[in-house]
Amino acid sequence: MSKIDELKEFGVNTEEGLGRCFGNEDFYLRLVRMIPNDANFEALKEKVAAGDLTGGFEAAHALKGAVGNLSITPIFEPVSELTEMLRARTGDDYTKLVNEVLRQRDILKEILERGE
Repeated sequence: MSKIDELKEFGVNTEEGLGRCFGNEDFYLRLVRMIPNDANFEALKEKVAAGDLTGGFEAAHALKGAVGNLSITPIFEPVSELTEMLRARTGDDYTKLVNEVLRQRDILKEILERGE
């Protein structure tokens, strides 16, 4: 199974993501491989845990843009919800969504490392 097929099975909208990369699969995969190492994942976790909702919002918003541009839906959906909650300061426990974002990141990382 190709890496594109594995990503599609994970829930990534690879057609849309590839379209943003002019159909260049190598370029698209190179960008996707950068996502799990984005420092904003750890910043999000740390800022929210420390109660720094502004810093948490900034990290979530940056991740939303990065994964959104590549159509990485399994991360995009929870990080989008988290971004809006942090923007509006609704809710008092963001831990569940932060953990879901990190869990999806870890699954993505596992997929990308498989067979390399």
